[in-house]
Amino acid sequence: MIEKQLDNDENIDEVVPEENNTNTGSSVIEDQTDQDKESSEEINEKINAEDLKDTITNNDARLEQLEKEHETLKSQYVRIAADFDNFRKRQSRDQDDLKIQLVSKALTAILPIVDNFERARQQLKPESEEAQTLHRSYQGLYKQLVEVLKQQGVAPMRVVGQQFDPNLHEAVLREPSEEFNEDIIKEELQRGYHLEGKVLRHALVKVSMGPGQQNSQEPEEKDKVEEDIDSESTISGDN
Repeated sequence: MIEKQLDNDENIDEVVPEENNTNTGSSVIEDQTDQDKESSEEINEKINAEDLKDTITNNDARLEQLEKEHETLKSQYVRIAADFDNFRKRQSRDQDDLKIQLVSKALTAILPIVDNFERARQQLKPESEEAQTLHRSYQGLYKQLVEVLKQQGVAPMRVVGQQFDPNLHEAVLREPSEEFNEDIIKEELQRGYHLEGKVLRHALVKVSMGPGQQNSQEPEEKDKVEEDIDSESTISGDN
């Protein structure tokens, strides 16, 4: 029995060193594992830092690209808005011009009627009471017609005594005048009219050539020259 006990003790002694060796190996493996883990974490941190840096760089580039696109779209919007505003103004202007053309055409057809009213007013000289009553009725119609023209923006030209302007007037005659200087309108033959500041109808006028005395001097000077020539011929003949 004692020998068996001794053998067991020896076996125990032999087993103990093996356990120590196992513990030592485990700690080495753990240390290696910790080092590998730390290395892996460092590598992961470097990778994450590089990824973050790349992400920031990409975001900056994307932001710059978006800002450029924004500026481009903004410029396009401003240009389109300006084109649309110009188009709207042009359309409004064209509509106004078309309206004026239509109104001008209609009013131009009415103006000869107004001329006839004015001629009749100048020629009529009512004497009897019945003629005066008729004349007053006629004047009422004429005033109504003039009022309608005024409401449409029609205004008569005042030309007598004004400087002749081919944009406003049409010269039918040019006559000498002691009263008016040259190129001054001395008489209105047919009244002209404006429509909203534009010429609806040119005025037919007589234009002054200036005092007639200047023109009458030309025949006198011509006669004087002929007399001088005749006198020179007579002298030559005598010689």
